[in-house]
Amino acid sequence: MVKSRRVQVLLILVVLSFLLIHFLPCSNNAHMEEKPSPVHILILSSWRSGSSFTGQIFSQHPSVFYLMEPAWHVWVKMYQNSAKVLHMAVRDLVRSVFLCDMSVFDAYMSSQKKKSDLFQWETSRALCSPPACDSFSRSDIITAGNCKTICGKYPFSKVEEACKTYSHVAIKEVRFFDLKVLYPLLTDPSLNLKIIHLVRDPRAVFRSRENTMADLKRDSNIVVGSRKTKGEMGPYNTMQVICKSHVEIYKAGSQAAPSFLKDRYLLVRYEDIVRDPLARAAEMYRFAELHFTPELQKWVHNITHGKGDGAQAFDIGSRDALRVSQAWRNTLPFQKIEKVQNVCKDAMDLLGYRLVQSEEEQKNMSLDLLFAQNSS
Repeated sequence: MVKSRRVQVLLILVVLSFLLIHFLPCSNNAHMEEKPSPVHILILSSWRSGSSFTGQIFSQHPSVFYLMEPAWHVWVKMYQNSAKVLHMAVRDLVRSVFLCDMSVFDAYMSSQKKKSDLFQWETSRALCSPPACDSFSRSDIITAGNCKTICGKYPFSKVEEACKTYSHVAIKEVRFFDLKVLYPLLTDPSLNLKIIHLVRDPRAVFRSRENTMADLKRDSNIVVGSRKTKGEMGPYNTMQVICKSHVEIYKAGSQAAPSFLKDRYLLVRYEDIVRDPLARAAEMYRFAELHFTPELQKWVHNITHGKGDGAQAFDIGSRDALRVSQAWRNTLPFQKIEKVQNVCKDAMDLLGYRLVQSEEEQKNMSLDLLFAQNSS
């Protein structure tokens, strides 16, 4: 009887020892090896500033889940409001996307939505590779055209499913005009937000906007109001608001930045990217805590040293990026340049773009002299 009881006690001790050895360390290891918090990257820019290309630098990285301008859906649904009024709705949507909560799109899309209903979904490599699409590998460089042809049939639920499998979530957005609107996101403990503020020479932006005016009509109406977009001064009124917003964002991000913005704001000029694509891409990757792989280095070089002219809105094909960035100098009449410089002078001074004083200077000024005041 006593022997039987001893056997029972020994069995109990063996079981307890087993549980202590195998379960408690696992619990501790699970805590110690907890998956690191995702890094959230917001590429903050304005239309026709090279932001689609810059977004692709992140989209093509195999560690990044990327969406291009998800707030497009807010502006389409609520187009009768001003940009300022829509700021809060845009911010809430962006926060939800960063947290991979795609139910936020229910307010702006039909209940029967598909992945292909998402604005410019095909520009996201993450939505063109597993688990969002099984036809490509995550390590592939995937063009939007190939993706759109093959990967459009998958359900919208795949967007959220894919998002949750990445270490980085990046969003390119052109619908914020005030950095202070983003302060709640920067102080949100559930987010690890870094902001890349992309700017471009206003004269180049103006020239590009002229070539894509029809595509930008609704957005311009929201930015300045439909009355101010009409007439000869309409395009300049829009540029004035855009330039002013860049000034305010830059000041808030670098000159009077609160402590929670330390090491979380990076100003990048598009002209600097196209003059030295590999160096600037490497800088942005370091800022975002990403590795610049040899495959991506090759892609960045090739896409910036092609023969295309980048005329189509949202076109991200290979082009001679440096030549395209300076096309305004040969195609924009000096009278228009003067008007753009007048409404955007503060932005040009602050961000390091020299004013052109004459038509002759417009044609002959060297690139180094044109951008000598490098503020980036």
